[in-house]
Amino acid sequence: MTETPLISILTFFPLLGALVLALAPTRDAGRLRGLAFGISAATLLPIGLIWLSFETASMGGSLQFIERHEWIPTLNVQYFVGVDGLGLLMILLTGIVTPMAILASGNVTRNPRLYFALMLFLQAGLYGAFTALNFFHWFLFWELVLIPAYFLIRNWGGPQCRAAALQFFIFTMVGSIAMLVGFMALYLSAKSFDFIVLAEMGRNGGHATMGIFVCVLLGFAVKVPLMPFHSWLPATYSEAPTPVTMMLTGVMSKMGVYGFVRILLPIFPAQIEAAMTPLLGLALLTIVVSAFAALAQKDLKRMLAYSSVNHLGYCMLAVFAVAVYTPGDVYYAVEKAAALNGVILQMFNHGICAAAIFCFIGYLEERSGGLRGVDDFGGLRKIAPIFCGLMGISLFASLGLPGLNGFVGEFLIFKGVFGLSPWAAALATPGLLITAVFLLKIMQNVFSGPLNEKWADFKDLSVREQLVVVPAVALMFGLGVYPQFFTEMTNGTVMRIVELLGK
Repeated sequence: MTETPLISILTFFPLLGALVLALAPTRDAGRLRGLAFGISAATLLPIGLIWLSFETASMGGSLQFIERHEWIPTLNVQYFVGVDGLGLLMILLTGIVTPMAILASGNVTRNPRLYFALMLFLQAGLYGAFTALNFFHWFLFWELVLIPAYFLIRNWGGPQCRAAALQFFIFTMVGSIAMLVGFMALYLSAKSFDFIVLAEMGRNGGHATMGIFVCVLLGFAVKVPLMPFHSWLPATYSEAPTPVTMMLTGVMSKMGVYGFVRILLPIFPAQIEAAMTPLLGLALLTIVVSAFAALAQKDLKRMLAYSSVNHLGYCMLAVFAVAVYTPGDVYYAVEKAAALNGVILQMFNHGICAAAIFCFIGYLEERSGGLRGVDDFGGLRKIAPIFCGLMGISLFASLGLPGLNGFVGEFLIFKGVFGLSPWAAALATPGLLITAVFLLKIMQNVFSGPLNEKWADFKDLSVREQLVVVPAVALMFGLGVYPQFFTEMTNGTVMRIVELLGK
């Protein structure tokens, strides 16, 4: 394993790039976009080095590439970073979606220096949040992500962007304050901000109370979001510029699920088990109600916004189900491993699919003068076959068609949850059906049927536009056929979590 501080390089390189962009002498949007894309894509190099050096067998799912330095010793605060299989997939997802979003920002002409600098700032914050292992350090990055996202929505969004940005800020800030209060109370009891130390205490009974658990839960529930803490999301996704929506749904929403798996589940296993029935109820509410809400929408962005809530609801269903206490039972350990592997794959796969689909909706808006109603089009496959084919693949991957990446995660989640909580899995299955209905409705209304003569001059995807989405579509096929490429990286981490929960 290399001694080079790859995680620090990965995290701070985009920050340096943001500074370079902010001070760049040119105002040409195309040149700035190309520079931002190059800086963002360059972070795939340290990610690739981490991937190639990652030990999948000998380390047994332990954290790797650890960097630990004293920061504020009197408060037991350290600069403590590292990755396991979970963190590795999340930084890879960030490294893929961010260049996609920057390359899709072709119509940004107003203050492009600030726009692309904020996008790189956002990328750096995401890398920090997915690698930090000390709460103080992690919380700084958790909050830093909020700043560029707020200004990107507010300054480059749609007609109601200011209200949407304010709602986004208030909801996430309230959740963050509740989480901060919870961790301050936990620190007073445990005298540590270290996630590893706190997880060990949680396994042995810990210092956590139900009140502390509820505070931390609220912070993550808003970020996912779990219903009924979701009301900020549809307006935010709809009003944000499309590349920013790609970041919100592709990566930022995964911060909440990541927090559940990395922090909440290991530190509060007893509290999750004690509240398992109402928590499973919230997950079911998120799955089923959001699917019906998506079906009722006429605006494509709002429809896909509710679809994102629906898909992440399956992750929450699995996370809550695996908290059941089953010491030494091999059958249940296998089901927990399946469910958690499904959660991690679903996080990555949904990030890729959702980012690609919102990118396609952005292309529709650009060609139609801002229209994005599900009934505004019709018959476009006759004149835009590449557009229809690539977006159709993305939609089928999202609904879980076997052979594409979306199927694998959902299958593993349901396999695990059926073994752990059959009633919850059964009640969640209508969400799968409704998801298929509204996603197929998009295909039928936008691309099938007679051509609407209003769109006779509708242009197919250009080469530049294809370069944005084709890599994502290739991943959908590749991971659908060979998901072991990722599960080999994540299974050690999953088994370690299962072992901790079983003690």
